[in-house]
Amino acid sequence: MAQRTALITGATSGIGLGAARHLTDAGWTVWVTGRSLAKAEAAADQAGGRPLQLDVTDAASIAAAAGTVAELDALVNNAGVQPDFGIGLLEAGAEVFRESYETNVFGVAQVTNAFLPALRRSPAPRILNVSSGTSSFTWSTGPNPQFDHERAASSGGRFAVYRSSKTALNMLTLLYAQALDGDGIKVNALAPGARKTNLNPAMDRGADADEASSAIRTLLELPADSPTGVLFSYDGTIAPW
Repeated sequence: MAQRTALITGATSGIGLGAARHLTDAGWTVWVTGRSLAKAEAAADQAGGRPLQLDVTDAASIAAAAGTVAELDALVNNAGVQPDFGIGLLEAGAEVFRESYETNVFGVAQVTNAFLPALRRSPAPRILNVSSGTSSFTWSTGPNPQFDHERAASSGGRFAVYRSSKTALNMLTLLYAQALDGDGIKVNALAPGARKTNLNPAMDRGADADEASSAIRTLLELPADSPTGVLFSYDGTIAPW
């Protein structure tokens, strides 16, 4: 099998950096991207990948990165922000929504569209969007919600802005899967579970990020008859929308 190439957004730390390590260990060529070239270079040194500056909220940065990568087997939209710590839904201003959606939704769409030409040159292209289990309607509602809706309700929706952006990302995942099915491009999302990363200031909460990082490699290496347009949990099961 020819060596495969992946690009990971937001790969300078946490789940993204871990995924880069897992993929390079498995023989993949990995573009390790970050908003800062210096940070991308440092992370690429750690992971054994190739550094690339890529800010998913900057059209010029996206275009420059897409112009650098001619062929791509897998795109991992991992970059994400969670700006609504300590801000309930009823207090969240428009700027909080804009910041969250700019990276978690609009950035994914812009990056995906920019790298489609490179992905179409692959015999088995994959797109994986890193979402969140908290985005699931099923897991957020009764009769047995997986998430603490009582505490969420008391704050007017705990992390509601972030969660809603990831729900939007889920729909985007489904629509891309449908739009690209004829091209043979599989598009899925991953619910990585609560992890200790820079995205979560409560560093004492959540499991180690490596389990989720390993799941990214597993999902990218699924066989040709694997599903498209689904939300995977980190354990490989399909999670509910």
